[in-house]
Amino acid sequence: MALSNNVIGAINFVAMLLSIPIIGAGIWLTTEADNSCMKILQWPVIILGILIFVVALAGFVGGFWRVAPLLIFYLVAMLIMIILLAALVVCVYMVTLRGSGHLEPSRAYLEYHLDDFSGWLKRRVESSYKWDGIRNCLSSTDMCAELNQSYRMAQDFFNAHLTPVQSGCCKPPTECGYTFINPTYWISPINTAADLDCLAWSNDQNQLCYECSSCKAGLLANLRKEWRRVDVVLVITLVALIGVYLIGCCAFRNAKTEDLFSRYKQGYT
Repeated sequence: MALSNNVIGAINFVAMLLSIPIIGAGIWLTTEADNSCMKILQWPVIILGILIFVVALAGFVGGFWRVAPLLIFYLVAMLIMIILLAALVVCVYMVTLRGSGHLEPSRAYLEYHLDDFSGWLKRRVESSYKWDGIRNCLSSTDMCAELNQSYRMAQDFFNAHLTPVQSGCCKPPTECGYTFINPTYWISPINTAADLDCLAWSNDQNQLCYECSSCKAGLLANLRKEWRRVDVVLVITLVALIGVYLIGCCAFRNAKTEDLFSRYKQGYT
């Protein structure tokens, strides 16, 4: 019985360690400018990681100090945590399944269109009420201003690998045919009918293309890239957590068997 309980305690210590990558992934999202402007995934990930840590801690205490109610709580609660984590993994995968960028002639960066993304993600940015706050947050960063410091010549800028949100928010769409003056100042569009964003572009440094659909698409493309990275961490952690849970179930069953056998021997003698 003691050996099995020690095994349960040990594997729950491993489960406590497995909560760290989950919490870390959520904290990493909060450090990214686009995710800090559009708070969706980071807090569910952090909260779930903390809950897994608390449940594993209960199992750790119950295993080493032989507190049966805590062990039962652990078995039930951890199963719920695994189901919730699996559901989160699937949801993140499904909403980030679509949303690739489009190549433009003589450009190293990609262009992004809002219709390429999942309906759920689009609804997060389509309403003016939601977008106003996100737009103000994005415009307060230096992501566009830093382009002016990095690229002086047009060809250098055209060969640059911009982030999706820079491509969508800091310049007009390529198909509009604007003439480059600097990365955030463009003049003389050739084809303003190519896209509604052509008319939404402004050389006002506080405006730029923050009202453009391409800016919303660029933001979603950034989110998609970062969320898929987090999803990889969550999948690996989920697989490890399932393995730890199954070992814990076996150890708990063995502990109960040993306990029953011990009671039987005492009663027999």
